[in-house]
Amino acid sequence: MIKRLMYLLLVSVMVSCCLSMPAKADSSGSTKYPIVLVHGLSGFDTALADYFYGVKGALAAVGSVQVYTPQVSGYETSEARGEELLTYLEELSAISGATKFNLIGHSQGGIDSRYVASIRPDLVASVTSVGSPHFGSGTADFIKDSPLEGITLSIGNAVGTFLAAATGDNSQHANAMGSLEALNSTDAATFNAKYPEGLRQGACQETPSYNAGSWWWPNWQSDYSVNDGAHQVNGVAYYSWAGTYNPLFDSNVLDLADGLLSVTYLTINEANDGVVGRCSTHLGKVIRDDYTMNHADEINGMFGLRGLWSANPLQLYKDHARRLTAVGL
Repeated sequence: MIKRLMYLLLVSVMVSCCLSMPAKADSSGSTKYPIVLVHGLSGFDTALADYFYGVKGALAAVGSVQVYTPQVSGYETSEARGEELLTYLEELSAISGATKFNLIGHSQGGIDSRYVASIRPDLVASVTSVGSPHFGSGTADFIKDSPLEGITLSIGNAVGTFLAAATGDNSQHANAMGSLEALNSTDAATFNAKYPEGLRQGACQETPSYNAGSWWWPNWQSDYSVNDGAHQVNGVAYYSWAGTYNPLFDSNVLDLADGLLSVTYLTINEANDGVVGRCSTHLGKVIRDDYTMNHADEINGMFGLRGLWSANPLQLYKDHARRLTAVGL
């Protein structure tokens, strides 16, 4: 009886010790270089909520604790915004001691990041674009030189002025025409000729599928590499991912962004996220260009509201931190 009690006591002590031991922290996404999240058109670092909503926390969960969110002008050309981003990185490098940065830019932020990597590759470890219109946006093409241009620019300038006040940064510019010039396909081609690093060469291809399994147990996969650009240029690694969606089936009735995006979706004559067409998003290694997401979902926008069948954007950022870590970035 005594032996049995001793045995039970020993087991209970061992179980208690195991339960009290802290779980080992996940460091699978602990990147060598800090991550810098670069916002897009009309964006902000933190105003009413984080632009990259919940992304910092998701990255911290896999070990990426050095994550920064600069504020650049909400409405400006990509060269002007890129210069603001470059100044931020130079100051951050001086303060933190970091020699390079992993830039992850959403929408126009991906284009700004390309500019910095092109003129200062020594400061950039990688550029990742998320839903960026590298070859222009059909929505911007639709607005430019149309009756909608005037009112769109007025609204954009007003929003830009508001964001400057809301974020307490009066140095920001409110140049909506600059953004329109940055995002239409004609001016995008001019920009690309000056800063071509990582871009897809040639026409956009349909994504082929192949059977990675066997005839009796098929495992169909998509080969997104057909639209890859150069994976590395001047020591900078390039990546991209993006979403496409159908407003009828992939929306959330509580998501206010869907109301606008379901309209702008119609201005683009290919699969798109409501702002940017699939073929315009390709840069470097194309991770995927058709996640079920709209343009706001790509940053977990609208406080994380998204369609029932949409991809989890926070998981994509965590996966990418692990990807960068795996290759020593």
